[in-house]
Amino acid sequence: MPTTQRHWWPLLFPLLALGFLLGLACLPLNWIDQWVDGLLGEAFKAGFSSISWLPLLAMPLLCVLQKSVWRHGMGSGIPQVVLCIEQPQRAAEFLKLAPLLMRCGLWSIASICLLPLGREGPVVFIGAALVWQLRRYLAEPLASLGAPVLYAAAGGAGLAAGFNSALVGVVFAAEDLLQRWNVPLIWAALAMVLPASLVAALAGEPMFAYGIIPVSPDQWQQICLGLPLGLIGGLLGALFSALVLWATRQLQPLALGKPLGVGLLLGGLLVLLGAVSGGRAYGDGSAVLVDLIGRGGSLEPLQALSALISRLLGPVLALGVGIPGGLIDPALAIGGLAGSILMPLLGQPEPLLGIAIGMGAGLAGATQLPLFSTLFALRLCGDQQLLPGLLLASVVAAMLSRSLQPQPVYHGLTALFAARLEGAAAVEEDENHSGTSQGDQR
Repeated sequence: MPTTQRHWWPLLFPLLALGFLLGLACLPLNWIDQWVDGLLGEAFKAGFSSISWLPLLAMPLLCVLQKSVWRHGMGSGIPQVVLCIEQPQRAAEFLKLAPLLMRCGLWSIASICLLPLGREGPVVFIGAALVWQLRRYLAEPLASLGAPVLYAAAGGAGLAAGFNSALVGVVFAAEDLLQRWNVPLIWAALAMVLPASLVAALAGEPMFAYGIIPVSPDQWQQICLGLPLGLIGGLLGALFSALVLWATRQLQPLALGKPLGVGLLLGGLLVLLGAVSGGRAYGDGSAVLVDLIGRGGSLEPLQALSALISRLLGPVLALGVGIPGGLIDPALAIGGLAGSILMPLLGQPEPLLGIAIGMGAGLAGATQLPLFSTLFALRLCGDQQLLPGLLLASVVAAMLSRSLQPQPVYHGLTALFAARLEGAAAVEEDENHSGTSQGDQR
């Protein structure tokens, strides 16, 4: 079968420019995230005082905004992008400027008020939405590559811009967004992720967010630890993703029906989790891991257990009502805390190694993306010596999670979003039909 020859040079400049613009567009979200991490880092040392009540104020406000003026910004952002990849004709419905601004605004309020949310949802959405906004200027790449490939590549570039992780962005675009590997996607994504990551780096997003963890593990020691850490990461990740999907099904309708009451209740629960965990329920999880690594990798057993439970439940409450965000950072924190707790039980004297490998296992268990999780954890820890343990733990965690939770979390959220759209369309059609029937009777 003959193949169409693709000339890449005419596509290179538009893709590079798009990646640069994506990096600039994600800067405000990166700065907010950095500011919140700094605030939490100081609070872990000095105490939380009045800021511990911020979630109680934010949750009802966000629930009310999502029901009223900012309702089109509700949801992570990734399900909307995936639906546009599968059905490009719906891009005009989901990727307009208003939903983009609403989603970023909701995430910003939630993050400033310490809600436990990651940011991959908004930054991936920024990538795809920017393609739609600039479609007139991207006519040649759209015609040559196709809208699905370009949306997926731009979504991966948004992730790269948010986390200064070029290769991770390419893998996420293929492994999760497009759900297949092909040459056009890889070439297009590479052209976009490089300038996007460069802008993030110049604006202060570190390459190794948690520093190079000072461990020199033997390869066989990593292999021995990879299996138990992978098993616990798979169990916790499957539980986390199942809770997110369950909460999305149950809490979103309640929050839309009674936003003020549900917001006050969930905000109160988040404050309670924050009090029990010493504030470790707050933020996306990065500050928790930085603080844990700074302490040498260990906490008091009761404190570590309460932090783990809070990191498991806190994001579920926020994501479950549809507040834009992500679960990458929360899943990393869950895995890192679990690794810290498990190391003494395994007779291992080095908790930092458990944190590093546990992060990859927790992320793979939650997302069921083993290659993405391995590369992301390596990028955070900055040490390729950890590859054997991380790879084994991530593969074991993803396989166990898939056996316990057959539907990956982002695919499940996309299915719920699509079902809700179909239900709303059916209700509207019934109302229109009822109105027409009554008119005919008159």
